[in-house]
Amino acid sequence: QVQLVESGGGLVQAGGSLRLSCAASGRTFSTYAKGWFRQAPGKDREFVAAITSSGGTTRYADSVKGRFTISRDNAKNTVYLQMNSLKPDDTAVYYCAAGYVFLYNDLAVAPRYEFWGQGTQVAVSS
Repeated sequence: QVQLVESGGGLVQAGGSLRLSCAASGRTFSTYAKGWFRQAPGKDREFVAAITSSGGTTRYADSVKGRFTISRDNAKNTVYLQMNSLKPDDTAVYYCAAGYVFLYNDLAVAPRYEFWGQGTQVAVSS
C-alpha cells in the first residue's frame, strides 16, 4: 500500500512559480511511475506530467511543456512538479498518482495509476 500526500499549492500571480511536492509512504516507492494530474472546476481530470520509476523518461501535456518540470528523489520518497510561467488556465486541484506504468503512452492515462493523493489547490490570478 502506498499513501501519497501533496503539498506546495497556493495562490500565485500569472507568470509566477510554484513547486508541488508529493511525499509517499511505503518501501516500494521507487518501483512506481509517478504522475501529476489536475482538475479544474467543471472540467474532467487531465494529465499534466509523469516520470517513470527510474526517472529516465518523462512525459508532459502539451499545455505545460517548457513550463513545468517533473522530478523525483527516490531516497526521499518524493516527486516534485516545478511550475514556472504560470497562467490562469493552470488553476486547478493537482493530484499526485503512483502506479506500475511501463508504457510511454500509458503514462498519461489516469486509470493506469493505482494510488492517488488527496490533491492540492493551485490558483493563478491574472
